[in-house]
Amino acid sequence: MRIGLDMCSKRGDVMGAIKFYDLAQREEIKLEQYHYTVLLYLCSSAAVGVVRPAKSGSGSRTLDTLDSSASEETRVNSMELGSGNWDGRGLNTSTLDTEQLVDTNGSNGEKMGFDDLDGTSDEKENLAWFSNGFVKRNSRLLDGLNYPTKGGDDSSNLKDGSIKQEDNRIRVSEEVKKYALQRGFEIYEKMCLDNVPMNEAALTSVARMAMSMGDGDMAFDMVKQMKSLGINPRLRSYGPALSAFCHSGDIDKAFAVEKHMLDHGVYPEEPELEALLRVSVGVGKGDKVYYMLHKLRTSVRRVSPSTADLIMNWFHSKEAARVGKIKWDPRLIREAIENGGGGWHGQGWLGKGKWSVLRTTIGADGLCKCCGEKLATIDLDPVETENFAESVASIAIKREKNSSFQKFQKWLDYYGPFEAVVDGANVGLFSQKKFIPSKVNAVVNGIRQKLPSKRWPLIVLHNRRISGGKMDERVNRALIEKWQNADALYATPTGSNDDWYWLYAAIKFKCLLVTNDEMRDHIFQLLGNDFFPRWKERHQVHFSFSDAGPVFHMPPPCSVVIQESEEGHWHIPVVSEHDCEAERTWLCIMRSKSRLERNDSATRPEDAQPLCRDNGNARSATRTGVESQPLKNGKQKYTKHQPREFFENIKDILSGSMISDCHSIVPDIATAEKIGGCVIDFQI
Repeated sequence: MRIGLDMCSKRGDVMGAIKFYDLAQREEIKLEQYHYTVLLYLCSSAAVGVVRPAKSGSGSRTLDTLDSSASEETRVNSMELGSGNWDGRGLNTSTLDTEQLVDTNGSNGEKMGFDDLDGTSDEKENLAWFSNGFVKRNSRLLDGLNYPTKGGDDSSNLKDGSIKQEDNRIRVSEEVKKYALQRGFEIYEKMCLDNVPMNEAALTSVARMAMSMGDGDMAFDMVKQMKSLGINPRLRSYGPALSAFCHSGDIDKAFAVEKHMLDHGVYPEEPELEALLRVSVGVGKGDKVYYMLHKLRTSVRRVSPSTADLIMNWFHSKEAARVGKIKWDPRLIREAIENGGGGWHGQGWLGKGKWSVLRTTIGADGLCKCCGEKLATIDLDPVETENFAESVASIAIKREKNSSFQKFQKWLDYYGPFEAVVDGANVGLFSQKKFIPSKVNAVVNGIRQKLPSKRWPLIVLHNRRISGGKMDERVNRALIEKWQNADALYATPTGSNDDWYWLYAAIKFKCLLVTNDEMRDHIFQLLGNDFFPRWKERHQVHFSFSDAGPVFHMPPPCSVVIQESEEGHWHIPVVSEHDCEAERTWLCIMRSKSRLERNDSATRPEDAQPLCRDNGNARSATRTGVESQPLKNGKQKYTKHQPREFFENIKDILSGSMISDCHSIVPDIATAEKIGGCVIDFQI
């Protein structure tokens, strides 16, 4: 029975699992919590229309999604209800195994695997309990209830009793949905009659079946039961109730679910926040939308493309144009921004009227290339930073042997502080498997030139990297000795993890950390998901190599997080696949009237024109149609512009020079004039 249910779970075979249940009833086999959990999961998955077979998880956690896109249809497990040639076991003996199957896409970093069952070790070896279908972000829906998409749901095209497999998801017909729902509740009632102890997985499955009927109240009741049974609800436990209420537009009950989550120490992530934002936008509740934008700011920081589209829909709506204060005290707004650390005030919508939403990027100077507004660099709380350093040290001390980490702390106290820390192994192994000290030397020399004091950075290397083999060659030995003589090298002892050393040093001295390590390993997961990403954003320096030497990608010029300005404007970063922050898309949002006023100021008469900005770079706002050039007799000669390519070259020279601080642009202008054979007229 166990092995058979395991295989049904592996194949996503809900009909086969139900037949095993019927066999158990006929043979009077007593089912246990483990068996009921598998059966309820498969029935609840079929009830919402999508069953996820084993080994079909994806890399990111989302809520259940039905993909309405068409793909080549593959018939699997096709059978008519209550019929079919079945040998009494339903097994394909050639595929039987007891392979451990785990869905690694659990919420809040938890594994949705064997721990969701009854916890006995022998049972954990056989079954995978897969969570609520965490799949790719395409059409967005919460726990199986579809929101409108361009393609629409084509499940109606499935013939009665048929099952369709797409992209590792098995979609079932309406007939199978109804049958699975009916049998699922029957199995749940039998579980109650047999007094089989409930667990979180079973109750969540029942909640999903309730959600498939649109019964959010019943789904929410399943979560409320957990506490009385001594079960701690998980993030996935709330998905069905939240989905049902959001889909029906019952905003009060949807936010009651959110309150229950927070009261029980469960924190919503972007899929849950997006669902709450969607229902808030749908009913036109401006105060709730404002609340959700700030929840996204603190919890997510940068939004997915689907959430960005939803935010744009809100700002284009009539309701968004109507909300906001006409009068406010700028002093109170500034105080709120200062008290919050910068980048937001939380005082509600400011202004009234239609909004303008444009996609933009942020320049190297931290200026929005659309509106020219300077984005904030949000300060890290010094107390938080100190606590973070202590937590890193405490974890490292427990894991390192022979008090090696305490010795490192004393070494830092004696030789510190440092303005930068270099992860030597990450640099020396860049793009190859062999450690090359000359690469470390190039990066060290390069980053030194960017430091105010020009002093040596701290280089952290494992002791096996600095001796033996090619490291004893004269050139390499000279580099090691140079670093040692400068008190810039720390060799971590045998058996230690050098990651803890360079991370702690960078946190302790609040300095730059040169590494391409994204710090996603399990050891960094111990540090939590709140403060650590913010710290990385402000301190990590990525690097690469070009023909001219190392290239450094310094921390972004502003905090990559949703920002609310003093005037009530918004800048919202969108999740990007690019490593370079200069290519990240942002939403620039302000009242249309404010944008028009800014545009008007850029086209004022020449004699009153200030320096304005284009694409993040300073430029002159004077006329550019005609250039004047003095002749020998003192008269002016007017010439038309040269070809566009020529002036693009001049623009590049000027724009590059304007970004640099403490440099006169006069030599660059002279160079441009010499190249172009003309005189450049400009005003400052």
